[in-house]
Amino acid sequence: MSTYQKAREALGLRLRELRRDARLTGAELAAAHGWHRTKIPKIENGKQTPSDADLEAWAASCGVPEQARELIAALRSLEGQYVEFRRMFRAGMAGQQRAFAEVEAAATFIRNFETCFVPGLLQTPEYARERLTEAVAYDSATDDLDEAVAARMARQQIIYSTGRRFHFVITESVLKLRLCPVEILAGQLERLAVASTMRTIRLGVIPFEARYPVEPVHGFHIFDDRHVSVETLTAELTITQASEVNAYLGSFARLADAAVYGREARALIDRALDDLVPGK
Repeated sequence: MSTYQKAREALGLRLRELRRDARLTGAELAAAHGWHRTKIPKIENGKQTPSDADLEAWAASCGVPEQARELIAALRSLEGQYVEFRRMFRAGMAGQQRAFAEVEAAATFIRNFETCFVPGLLQTPEYARERLTEAVAYDSATDDLDEAVAARMARQQIIYSTGRRFHFVITESVLKLRLCPVEILAGQLERLAVASTMRTIRLGVIPFEARYPVEPVHGFHIFDDRHVSVETLTAELTITQASEVNAYLGSFARLADAAVYGREARALIDRALDDLVPGK
């Protein structure tokens, strides 16, 4: 069960307790507000997310209107754990990039595993433009491409900050997948080779022939040991439940152990570059 679903069920349980303390049946509460009779059990069982108005009405009917603000705050936290990309991008991709930069700035140790594309903090402007162009084409994002690319590049200043550490683990597929024109990928591979020599960065590549200790289902970021960010095809999920964060920490450690670093990693990058641009 995801952190998001656990949080929704916890909110539903809290609302059920308020209703029972007020000695109200679900039918009585629904009738008082003209709601369908199934709405109460759906909310209380974590099957439906209430609105702000629902929470205000619920608290008032249970005789505790002063708790409405706290309930709405819990709802905001819940919503923050699962954010649809289209809603995120509605105000433009640059804003989303700046919001992610704030999260990165609050962390001192960032771990990032990627299965198919180069981590954002290591992307060239040209490669970043290709990735963000895809968001415009497929996620209906507002087309503020130039500003969004600039914002992603501004994010990268953090890797030069003292007192911070970055551990990136990528699959060898990242070096091979043609997600952009050849000349852009070539420049990106050269950038990765340079990044692998930086003191603040540990860059690992899992070779094709390596035995994977964990299924590389999707990429993810871990910020310190506090929370995890996962991007799906349609949404961004923030995971804060300690048991789930620990599961990601363990998976990252095992994937990191399967990777090669330093000269071995650069040899894989050089091999991919030679395959891409023979004789380079």
